[in-house]
Amino acid sequence: MPVSPVPPTITARLRDMLQLRFTPLFAALPARMLDSISPTNLLKRVAKVLGYAGLRLVGNVFQPIRNPEKLQGAVWLYVVSQNNYEALQFLRETRPAAVLVAGQSKQIGRYNAVVNRLSLRRKLLYYWQFPLVLLGLWRTEGQQAWRFFDLIFNAVGYYEVYRRALRHYRPKAVIFANDHNDDARALLLACRAEGVPTAYVQHASVSTNFPPLGFDLSLLEGQDALDKYRQCGPVQGRIELVGMPKADAFLARKNQNPQVLRVGIACNTLDSTEAISATVAYLLREFPGLTFTFRPHPGDPRDFQFLGQQHPQLLSSDARQQNVFEFLQQHDALIAADTSTHLEATLLNVASLYYRFGTHAVADDYYGYVARGLVERARTLPELAALLRRYQQHKPADLYQRAAYYNATLGTPDEGHSQQRAARLLDEWLKTVV
Repeated sequence: MPVSPVPPTITARLRDMLQLRFTPLFAALPARMLDSISPTNLLKRVAKVLGYAGLRLVGNVFQPIRNPEKLQGAVWLYVVSQNNYEALQFLRETRPAAVLVAGQSKQIGRYNAVVNRLSLRRKLLYYWQFPLVLLGLWRTEGQQAWRFFDLIFNAVGYYEVYRRALRHYRPKAVIFANDHNDDARALLLACRAEGVPTAYVQHASVSTNFPPLGFDLSLLEGQDALDKYRQCGPVQGRIELVGMPKADAFLARKNQNPQVLRVGIACNTLDSTEAISATVAYLLREFPGLTFTFRPHPGDPRDFQFLGQQHPQLLSSDARQQNVFEFLQQHDALIAADTSTHLEATLLNVASLYYRFGTHAVADDYYGYVARGLVERARTLPELAALLRRYQQHKPADLYQRAAYYNATLGTPDEGHSQQRAARLLDEWLKTVV
């Protein structure tokens, strides 16, 4: 199915770029988490807009851009996060002429200094659109447009400056690892407008709240992703199921320990600090013979040093420095709530247990891992302890087989060779579109 044309109006384009921000799920995020994205307090939202305008928009004008690589006529690997970078990095090895690209001030974690940058200096010229877009979205989205006017403000101008960049550099194609951030969607729409071919490499589990799939070629990990995208809307473009490229190097070293001795605890920004603290204290008290490691999400701004101070025996993992698979390889079990780390753990035959740190109403088995039987669920701390004791005594050697619905190459000759499969498909596709 061919991809849809670019929405014809400024308002419709911004609505497309901010699709995820206008879902009921986003509006229902816990106040602590939502406040860090878009402050509830009106004056703080205004201050955020002014800060963005002064530091980011005006700051971009005076920030020099010296890209280490040539962007002209190259295949772009567009990234919006450290995880995106790691998901697409393998394509640099198979296609050395490809270049990793990000927006001018985008934070890419430990890779900030090595990605090429697209200038956003001219973004400032398009803010005359903001009142028109805000009014237009008020008509379609109601109160949510006013509630999230700071996010609308941030998104203005991306589409126009990215169209200009595409006309200037004329890349052969743009390959994405994100399909729902405002800047990534702006570049996708700009590519459609400028006739630049687009491809998508799934980098993590997807949600039915994502925008409809709309790339010329989409390389998905497995049937789960395709089934979920079909619930998001019409699936457009060519689809291929390739498994999980970022897991290739680790699938041959699955955890075969028959007992659980080392347990990872992973949290994300949705999880309550109080519930995390209570869970850690309970587990350390109940299982003095086990080794526990705590790992916050790389985007979590909270300071968890107090956990180490309270529990000197608790180990820690810095997600900004240690790859998730390297972390999982050091453990026999994982405890986490709504995170795709459950899937990555299961692929390595790590016993993964779903336990919610808190009672927020936003996500309950958000990725459907419990419903599909990928992981087991504990609703209370005693239930969690009972599950962990069971695996402590005996951990099966075939847990990884539960992940076949999520990883199309599992149990096939292509297992562990998803990178080669993805690179081959992309090469064949590029020959037809360039």
